Order: sequence, then C-alpha cells, then structure tokens
Amino acid sequence: MSAMLDPSPSFRDLGHRLVDLLADHLTGLREAPDDHAVRPPRSPREVLDDWNDDLRQGGVALDALWRRYLRDAHRIQHRRSVGHQVAPPHAATALAQLVRACTSNSAAIFEMGPAATAIEARVVAWMGERLGLPTGHGGVLTSGGSLGNLTALLAMRQIAAEHDVWTDGLGATDRVAVLVGEQTHYCVERALQILGLGAASCVRVPVDRRFRIDVAALPDAMERARAAGRRPIGVVASACSTSTGAIDPLDAIADFCDAHELWLHVDAAHGASLVLSERERPRLRGIERADSVVWDAHKTLLVSSLCTGVLFADGRHADASFAPEVEYLFARCATPAATDPGEPDLDLGRRTLECTKPALGLELYALLASRGEGALGRYLEERVDVVRAFADRVRTSADFELATDPDANIVCFRHLQPGLVGAALDAHQDRLRLALLHRARFYATRTRLRDATWLRCTVLHPETTAHDLDALLAELRSLAESVARPV
Repeated sequence: MSAMLDPSPSFRDLGHRLVDLLADHLTGLREAPDDHAVRPPRSPREVLDDWNDDLRQGGVALDALWRRYLRDAHRIQHRRSVGHQVAPPHAATALAQLVRACTSNSAAIFEMGPAATAIEARVVAWMGERLGLPTGHGGVLTSGGSLGNLTALLAMRQIAAEHDVWTDGLGATDRVAVLVGEQTHYCVERALQILGLGAASCVRVPVDRRFRIDVAALPDAMERARAAGRRPIGVVASACSTSTGAIDPLDAIADFCDAHELWLHVDAAHGASLVLSERERPRLRGIERADSVVWDAHKTLLVSSLCTGVLFADGRHADASFAPEVEYLFARCATPAATDPGEPDLDLGRRTLECTKPALGLELYALLASRGEGALGRYLEERVDVVRAFADRVRTSADFELATDPDANIVCFRHLQPGLVGAALDAHQDRLRLALLHRARFYATRTRLRDATWLRCTVLHPETTAHDLDALLAELRSLAESVARPV
C-alpha cells in the first residue's frame, strides 16, 4: 500500500490523540466558568495571518494543527452560545461523520454507496412519516436549506409549467409568481432568481403583528401578481422564520392553496423537528398538506452540518426537480431495479444537484438509532421552555422590550436606554452587541424587524438554562451605560 494511504500506525495513533484532544476540548467547554470566552476574541486579520504559510511549507504536525483550529473555532458547544441556528452536534453524529469521511461513499447511486443510499431512503421515509405526508411521499437529503429550497422550487416550477422547461426552456414560465411572506428566508428569492424567474416573481405578502403571513392579505398579493401580468403558481410558508422563529398559519394557507390550485411549499428548515413533540406538534398543523417541505436536521436535531431533507407529498415530484439522463450513472440497465422490478430504486442522484453526493443520512440515522426520537422530542420541548421563560422575563423587565411572543426556541428583544429612540435606539443595539462580542462571555445575533434593530437569541445547546439567559440580561445591562450615546 502506498505510504500516502497507509492507515497504520500513524492513523491509529493520531486518531486516538485527536479523540482525546476533542474530548478534553468539549469537557473544558462543559465545565468552563461563566466568564469563559464563547468565541475567540481575535480579529479577522490576526486569524488570517496565523493561517498563512502551512500550505507552502508542509511538514506541519497535525496535532498542532488541530490545536490551532480549536483555538480559533467558534465554540458552539458553549452553553452561552445562543446566536445562530447551528446546534452542537451529538457525539453519535460527530463519530458518524468520521465514518462517512473515512469510507467516502457516494449516496448518488446504489453501487457507489449501498449502505449510504439505503440509510438515506430510510431517513427520508421517516421524515415524511413524521410530517404526516400522504402515502407515496418521497424526497432526498441535500447539503443545506438553501439548496433544499432551490430543489423544492425547481419541482414547483416544473410541475406548474405549461410545457417541459427542461427541454424547451422557460418560455412563458418566466411570467409566473410565487407568494412569500415578508419574513421568508432570503434564499427563496435567490432561488427564484437562479431559476430564471427573476426577483419580480417573488411577490411579498404582509405579516401580522406576530410576523406570520397574514392570510387575509393573500388574495391581494395574488391580484397584485396578476395585475403585473404574472400567473401565481405557489405559496412559500415558513415554520419557523429565521429572524423571529414565527410559524405561519399553515392550515389556513393550505386552504388558500387548495382553493386556487397553488403549490404549497413550507420552509420548515428550523421548525419541522417540532413534530417530534406531541406537545408542540399542533403548532405545525397543516404541514402535512404541503406539496413540499424542507427540514434541516443540523438545526434542531443535534446533527453535524449539513443534513437537509427535501420532502414531497407525491414522491414522483422528487424526480421532477432534475431531469438527468446520464448514461454512465443512471442507465436503467445498470441498476438492480431494472433487472428485478421488485427491487427499490436507490439511485438518488436523479433528485439532487449534487453528483458526488455525501452520505448525509448516516449522522441522523446513528442519532435516532442510538437515542430514539422520544429523547429528541423532549430535548426540543426543554429548549422551547427555556426560551419562553426568557421571554416572560424580558416582558416584565422595565429596561428590555420583547419583539413578539416566541413560537419556538428563537426570541427577539432589545434594550431600552433612556433618551434613545428610533435610529439612535437601533444604533444602541448594534453597539451593545459589539460590546457583547468583544467581552465574549455570550454570543447573540441581531436582526431587523419593521425597520427597527433587535437582538436575537436561538437556544439549541442542551445545557443552556434560564440562569444563563438571566446572566445575558445582566451582562447587557452592565454594558449599556458604557455604549449609550444619548441624543
């Protein structure tokens, strides 16, 4: 065997040392004092300069490389990292990713990844069943919600088109419209642009006071689209929206779509996992009526990035997103399903943009197999409970304001500094967040809602408690006077 691929003894020894290093790193974060840095307080220039010469020189000890990486890595495993929608991965999923990396099997075609394709088929079926999609549902796993939404909207375009777009091009299809809420993730409009439909095809629907699609505004949005010479073909709903965690009224939107023969796509990248909780599932009532759903396991199921399910109520629509005829990959005579009609077709590459497709299902399968979906449902309920208790605390605080009651585990709020209003109050939130990042004891993000700036928290760490979020409010109070700039 070539020394380049020889697994022993260096692979075994380095692997043991790496696992020990990672275990110490994670234990250190778990047992860290409250003032431990959530993120490295180093500037972009400092970090960039520190990763400069290795690629030219070679010969760097991997142990030292891993230590440097961990030093500069954002510590999402810290219980006070409550910013973006990225969960700390469970050990089972991290180890599964190591297995996936070492075997490097593709999940595009069965013969290149027998276990990978079978596992993905089982995971996709599980997702569809838990969402309550009808018999005959199907789908695929892909790398992230942006690609997942693009895949679903590709199917929407193909099914709604009055001709074969794959063969004939857009033609009159570029005069269609898709109704989306004002809080819909930016990747949806970008996907419509990628599809050649243009930004004008994205018709915005106003939201209510809780930042959910205002169902009463849907007819007007449809008429605006028609007045612009566009044919409405679908509605994109959110569950949850990225900024506020709001869950659109899916059942009522499904009624509207049924009445007007529109495709309903639900971007449930963040919130679909709530179906695993009997208590929280009613918040997603109507999702089972969607034509397509996107579900990110790496957001709320403790799975390493990335693992996104693109689910279709009609499994045949999964093949409508793409129309590949690649002889060396997908020739029917080359597949077991072709010679035996009783064999399932596990050549999944027809359903995704990715050709060398990662075995994305292994992490989620490993987690479900080892922990069970009940444990994940309880984990989600606990995260929602922590956020709701925090929202109650903000609501009753004279010096903080709540944007809206949280639907799930995302909450938006802001600090009220005497004498500051409007743009000055917005600037205060930005200065406050920068000071928070500089001190590095917490990590939170910010967003814009109705032309105002708000701080934003997403609670995903299993050990983040109400005490941690109370401490966040105290930290913000302690920083407020130093960053305030009275009008």
